Amino acid sequence: MLGVDVSKRSVSVCLLEQKPSEPRQFYYKYDFKTFNADASGIKSILELKSDVALIEPTGTNYSKLWVSILSENGVTIKFVGHSELRKYRESHLRLPDKDDNADALALACYAFDYTSTNRYLKIRDATTSKLRELILRLHHLNRVQSPIINRLRQDLAWQFPEVALSRSARSRSGDVPLLWGWLAGERTSKKYDIKYLNSVGLGLTNTVKRHAQRICDLQREEYEIENNIKEILDSSKYLAYIKAFNIFGFGIRTQALILSQIYPLSNFLNEDGTPIVEFHRSKNNPKKQSKRRLSERRFQKVLGLAPTEESSGDKKKKKVVGSALCRRAIWLWVFTHVEPTKYRTNEITQKLGAILDKEKAGGRPARLVRSRISVRACKMLFNQLVLEIRQYN
Repeated sequence: MLGVDVSKRSVSVCLLEQKPSEPRQFYYKYDFKTFNADASGIKSILELKSDVALIEPTGTNYSKLWVSILSENGVTIKFVGHSELRKYRESHLRLPDKDDNADALALACYAFDYTSTNRYLKIRDATTSKLRELILRLHHLNRVQSPIINRLRQDLAWQFPEVALSRSARSRSGDVPLLWGWLAGERTSKKYDIKYLNSVGLGLTNTVKRHAQRICDLQREEYEIENNIKEILDSSKYLAYIKAFNIFGFGIRTQALILSQIYPLSNFLNEDGTPIVEFHRSKNNPKKQSKRRLSERRFQKVLGLAPTEESSGDKKKKKVVGSALCRRAIWLWVFTHVEPTKYRTNEITQKLGAILDKEKAGGRPARLVRSRISVRACKMLFNQLVLEIRQYN
């Protein structure tokens, strides 16, 4: 078993044929290897000739090279979650403070103690992994554009104030936004020509033009990525998922983001495709049974809408896990498609909107109400996905 701890430009590895009886002592005696991300490092890790490699998925970009090289050379890759590895390293192995070598040893040992697939993270298929990569790139481009646009608007406030707060969107055909294209010298506009001719501003500078050109380049890249996403979403294996998303009125980006996190839904279900439900004795009343919808709860966690409780004595603390991007996307959908009455264009948004209105009328804080509606929407989405996939199959 090969434990591989990935860093920015190298990996620390530990190769074991069996689990050491005294891991702590073994840690101090073992000759850990470090391989750089170059031709020599790749050659060295392949010369270890391991059949299985365990990796903690820290930093998708850092581990991608090593995962690809090992997989292409017949090595089976298994991913171990961050929290699972930390608990295993501390409680089972009692290794010293966390470092790369300790993680590599813990990963190698983990394979001997746990063989069940439930103990490892599910590996996304190639198209879903590509979808996630594209979504992350879109998110990055959005973060890159914001400060440039803000700086550009500040300059326009004294150079061409009449358009400083104007909104300009990319056309459906992919043309860059008219205002930014005009400022960059890439598009013509009589409207802006006339406005500039009569402007009270001090005149446009080359700095504004360069900023506008940067925005246009980023907008073109966004358009290209969005087209790639649309092509992936047209795949027949996503048909039932897209049908459920359309019922909610999710946009292309939100669809792709959620899909990249939850596909396939079978990971959350029983083998027969039904949600996992368990019954336990109620804590408050031992004579009664409480129902626990495990599949639904796991689905919520993945989308970042199910807080995990960490209590100790009198102290109670809740920690939110899962995708922050998904949580933000669903919250934004509630804010823009559920809360405004005029945008409740389907049965789902109308139903959620009625609940939202009732809670706000009852005096609940707006942020709390939106969060509660987001959680309710997540549960409804899970049930709709289960229904659509059953019908499709």
